[in-house]
Amino acid sequence: METITNRTYEELNIGDSCQRTHTIDERDLQLFAIVSGDHNPLHLDPVFAATTQFKGQIAHGMYSGALISAALGMELPGPGTIYLGQNAQFKRPIMIGDTVTVTLRVKEKRDRNQVVIDTTITNQNDKAVVTGEAFILAPSEKMTIDMPDLPEITITQPAGK
Repeated sequence: METITNRTYEELNIGDSCQRTHTIDERDLQLFAIVSGDHNPLHLDPVFAATTQFKGQIAHGMYSGALISAALGMELPGPGTIYLGQNAQFKRPIMIGDTVTVTLRVKEKRDRNQVVIDTTITNQNDKAVVTGEAFILAPSEKMTIDMPDLPEITITQPAGK
């Protein structure tokens, strides 16, 4: 079984960073739509999306927030992190097929385990797609945990797709 280990507030230093990379596919958009309830055809309907200024399906804006959340909870600081807030500027769309890299960098340590982390998502062309800052409570206790098993999820395409 795979395990992950966190970094406590005391272990974090200004400038500490991590990166996490993911290639976006249609299933990502479908699963996020199911969980969020956002079924905007810009994200889910290739025919409709082709008629927009983007000329194709784009990822939900908050999907990028979920990618940042995953990096915080899995990498820096890792398990036990509490996500307090985020500011984000959406610079360009994330398209199906894009390979995005989430970069986190510790910017500031505040009192009571509060940490400000610079957040950037870039695409495969090294262009920023999302920039901002995350505000978190870093864990105070060191922990290593087993990764939970996730269920297999099958998405059935509607007739005509």
